[in-house]
Parts: sequence; C-alpha cells; structure tokens
Amino acid sequence: MLFPRCNNDPLQGIIINTAGGVTGGDAFSFSAHVAKDTHLGLTTQAAERAYRAQPDQIASIRNRLVVARGARADWLPQETILYEACALDRRLSVELETGASLLMVEPIVFGRTAMGEVLRDAHFRDRIEIHRDGTPLYLDAITLKGDVTGHFARSEIGQGARAMATIVLVSDTARSVLEPVRSMLPTSAGASLIGHDLLVVRILAPDSFVLRQSLVPVLGLLNNNTLPRSWMT
Repeated sequence: MLFPRCNNDPLQGIIINTAGGVTGGDAFSFSAHVAKDTHLGLTTQAAERAYRAQPDQIASIRNRLVVARGARADWLPQETILYEACALDRRLSVELETGASLLMVEPIVFGRTAMGEVLRDAHFRDRIEIHRDGTPLYLDAITLKGDVTGHFARSEIGQGARAMATIVLVSDTARSVLEPVRSMLPTSAGASLIGHDLLVVRILAPDSFVLRQSLVPVLGLLNNNTLPRSWMT
C-alpha cells in the first residue's frame, strides 16, 4: 500500500500489485476496516491485468471491506483488463454497519481494442456482495467463459461493447443524485434506485477510453468532484 499526502481529502490508500498482473494459479487477497466516523478511499496504482493462464489454472482475487457506523468507504480501483486465455475468479465482499456509506466501482475491459485484441477463449467470474448488518443489500454475479467478444457482440447483450463498469452508491444522497447521474449517461448505460439509499449504475462502452469519458464525470459527481490521484496519471 501507498498513502499519498493529501490536505483536506480523506485518507487515500493505493493498492499495488508488485507482480504486475494476475495469471492462473495466483491468489491475491486484500481486506480493510474503515473505523467509526472515518472516511477511507481505496484505489489501485494502475489497471489490473489478467494474463493468459495455463490449462486448469484459475487465478483468484478476494477483496473484503468492513465499514463501521458513520464511516464511508470509496472503493475505486482502475480497470481490470482481461487478456486472451485468461482465467480469473474475483470477489468483492462489503459489510456495512448501520449508518455506513459506500461508493464503489468495478470497470472491466474485454481486451485492448487499440491492440486489436479479441477474447475468444477467456474465463472470468466476478461476484459483488454488499451486506448491511448481515442482511444482503446488493448481490451481483457475472460468469463469462469462451468467446467473450462474440457474446458482447450480440445486439441483445452488448451491441459490440468491449468495456463495462458497475457503480454502486450506498448513501442517503442516492435519491437526490439519481436524475443528475442519468443526465450524464450515454444510451448504452442505465441507473436505478434499488432502495431509498441504494443507487446502481451500469455502463457499456466500445472501449476503455469511451468508458472513462462517461465514468469519470459520474464518479466525480458522486465523490465531491474528486478522484484518486492515480486515476489522473
């Protein structure tokens, strides 16, 4: 972890993968506890990369956050880029106490379009679990296997999307920001108020550059016009 100096911003922690990427057989885990009435922002140094794996090997990433009463956690990692023949099983688990807030994003890139990459044989399983006082608040699971590029090329699924992001805001401000968020989204995105304090946004884009064009303004709105420094380098 790195903790860059900041003035009035919340404490920022930057997670660094010293291996430079993830491949089959790797197992990474991270956990953080956000104490009562504090504010912690977490991000990554750069985009995470899921590289080609050997047959029958699946890498795993397990991230866990516990956010105490009156505290707020900002989980804002940069993109996870999937490469051809990757195999990755990832899970994010968040436990909120009553009165805790959360802003999280998980951007995913299905191959680098600038390099002409396509995913014809990839394995990606992703699960997000958010609980409040032990009760499920938001559960989301994605499993992609095989021809991922072809899957998202289908008009009823992705219309050729090569990048995707999920944003979740758990906050008393969720209702008030719903319409401003919707006004910022392209036609390939949507925002829903699932509960009085639970806003969910999903964005599809043709590549990571276009994804950021939508993602950065929305995150800025939801995070008081600030983003982690590593997003700006």
